Amino acid sequence: MKPEAGQVYGNRYRLVDRIAIGGMGEVWRAHDEVILRDVAIKILKPEFMGDPGFLERFRVEAKHAARVDHEGIADVYDYGEGSGSAYLVMELVSGDSLARIIEKRIRLTGVEVLSIMEQTARALHAAHEDGLVHRDVKPGNLLITPSGKVKITDFGIARVADQVALTATGQVMGTVQYLAPEQATGKQATPSTDIYSLGIVAYEALTGRRPFTGESQMVIAMAQINDKPPAMGQDIDQRVQDLVFSCLAKKPNQRPGSALDLSNRARALRLQLEGVSPTEIFNQDQTPTVRTRVTEPDPKTEPLETLPIIWPWLALIGVLFAAAAGVMIAIVLSLMSEQQSEVPVPTFEPTVSPTKIPAEDLTPTVVVLLTDVIGKNVADASIFLKERGLVVDAVPGEPLNLEDPRILTVYKADGLGQVKVGATVKIYYYIQQITLPYPTESTPGSEPTDGSIPLPSSTVFPFPSPSPTGGSGN
Repeated sequence: MKPEAGQVYGNRYRLVDRIAIGGMGEVWRAHDEVILRDVAIKILKPEFMGDPGFLERFRVEAKHAARVDHEGIADVYDYGEGSGSAYLVMELVSGDSLARIIEKRIRLTGVEVLSIMEQTARALHAAHEDGLVHRDVKPGNLLITPSGKVKITDFGIARVADQVALTATGQVMGTVQYLAPEQATGKQATPSTDIYSLGIVAYEALTGRRPFTGESQMVIAMAQINDKPPAMGQDIDQRVQDLVFSCLAKKPNQRPGSALDLSNRARALRLQLEGVSPTEIFNQDQTPTVRTRVTEPDPKTEPLETLPIIWPWLALIGVLFAAAAGVMIAIVLSLMSEQQSEVPVPTFEPTVSPTKIPAEDLTPTVVVLLTDVIGKNVADASIFLKERGLVVDAVPGEPLNLEDPRILTVYKADGLGQVKVGATVKIYYYIQQITLPYPTESTPGSEPTDGSIPLPSSTVFPFPSPSPTGGSGN
């Protein structure tokens, strides 16, 4: 049965108007006639009802999405099947999808994108902690409320990490333009998969275009696996670009360690762009303060405790104490006047040790990842590091044969991460080894004429390769 306005599902959800059409079904605004509230209802397309795999995935969506309780994830209320349809009832979020916002505005500011990354990553972390991977993070599944809050929807192709995959062998789930390389090659999705997809979303929101396009789904998938994302443009803050490109690393272990780590980095950078000082960023505590309420007695209901009358006694003690103190002071002054001519009174210069307050280290820092230097030509990597105010220590490392194309390619680096400007970063690169043949037997005329000792045959000498004339060495 094709969904139409006025139809009732589950004897309580009356369809009002259609919101969107997705890959698995249609999303409608509906009115819950039992508890009298508007909801969103996702109805599986009729052609999928005969496919047990799709129907099972739809059931799994309801169970798994309902497990995660986070303000950044749309709540799931109900699931049902009947009359040839399966449906999922969800929270109706006021606002618009990020896809429509990008369609209207083309490009968003760096602060706006960082806020979306911060909120989305924090919500994804809650799902990841529960063993749930979204696997289809894209602008259409991110709803933005009028106040700027992000709500993630559609965990329809998500799965628990330890569950057997519901897809057939070789079948790729997810939207290919936002597909992580490991998904495109048929490997299991992990939390890092969602981080990659969120990086694609951020790239598109900043530039108004997707990093990888092509004539077919296969061409785009291959680009996700092999191609480097194009440069964004000089008008976008380099720090924002670096954060986004860190999410787009081809290998999962080269991306941010977790969605929470990404959220924290996006938040810190957003506050910097908004002009918040490093001290204020550090001191901002997101943990709510728990205040204990102290209950005071009500004078109308609880009588005040009667105090004993002791004021006359206190007054008498005060008078006696004052008199005794006066006598003691007179005696001391008299003794000091008698001894003043005989005993010199030493003078003391007060020694004050000023409290040493360590100056706050305000040295700026830059973030350098392994993906920024590993696999690059040593000259290109050195330029990249020096442009960020770092000192480069390029170390000739393992030798390679002359024909090996990796000569002069960086394969190892020390001192990366969040590095202070002016610090030294050590990079290691492959060098060229040359085999010089020498005669193994002394023959007439083969002895050196300069008196040197002949070297044995196949002696290996590592020499650095000549400086490249252009391009990268990998």
